[in-house]
Amino acid sequence: MADSRGLTRRTGLRTVLAATVGVPLIGTFPASSAVRVATADEESIRRAAVVPDLDVMTFNLRFPSTREPHSWAARRPVMAALLRAAAPHVIGTQEGEPPQLRDIESDLGPHYDWIGTGRGGGDDESMAVFYDTRRLAPVEHAHFWLSDTPTVRGSNTWGGAHPRMVTWVRFRDLKAAGRQFCVFNTHLDNAGRYARERATAMIVERLAAFDPGLPLLVTGDFNAAAHRSTIHDTLLGSGLVDTWDTAERRGPAIGTFHAYRGPQPGGDRIDWILATPGVTVHRTWVDTFSLDGRYPSDHLPVCASVTLG
Repeated sequence: MADSRGLTRRTGLRTVLAATVGVPLIGTFPASSAVRVATADEESIRRAAVVPDLDVMTFNLRFPSTREPHSWAARRPVMAALLRAAAPHVIGTQEGEPPQLRDIESDLGPHYDWIGTGRGGGDDESMAVFYDTRRLAPVEHAHFWLSDTPTVRGSNTWGGAHPRMVTWVRFRDLKAAGRQFCVFNTHLDNAGRYARERATAMIVERLAAFDPGLPLLVTGDFNAAAHRSTIHDTLLGSGLVDTWDTAERRGPAIGTFHAYRGPQPGGDRIDWILATPGVTVHRTWVDTFSLDGRYPSDHLPVCASVTLG
């Protein structure tokens, strides 16, 4: 299913290597020994009980404008501070351009990597997916464009203001006995409702092609309000759930697009993290971090701590 041709990942394509997990040998004990070796089922239960939550973020980074007072140079230190403090295991980003993404990678440190490609086929905006290499290992990945020609880079046939696309990555969770899941990351059109609706139908179709037993997470800036748009209805109607709705605990309801004005209580949530129903959502919140009154983006990131079903 994956087609990674033309991939831009960091400064070039690198091969994903499967990680191997060493299994220690268990010695034998005399028949009179009081030590009991756990059965395979007991060991599986024990390991499952200690799997840490998976922390997920979706974040429209705002492209690296040079215009003050919200240039990328001014915002970068705030972005670095937010991401270091949050330390998510996987981040679905929108609008990031390769030089900006490399800055973020550098600021996050050596245990983060990313997968993405420019939506127009060049050094332009990407749907990059960042991940913590200590927790996650990519197994498969691909990109497709939200148009009548999804394999054509930069294609835009539904009247959108810009080419739109999806980057998806199937990961192995190194802290959950190699359990696999998939992240779909997108940014729907800001101007055209028709383009958003057609894009949503394509995403639903592509999601349906995956193994129904594979947990899925869908991150993105959907440019539409949750529970007040047909695309939200369509995605939930396909069987996904909104992690904001299913969370055991959630932070205050805050609009996620603030245009550098700061948190807007009760505003529209246009950035979402959706999931298949088997994903348990322990907590979700909108991160309102700022530094000396400056915000890292004109959007606020949405975060969720989950356990894969």
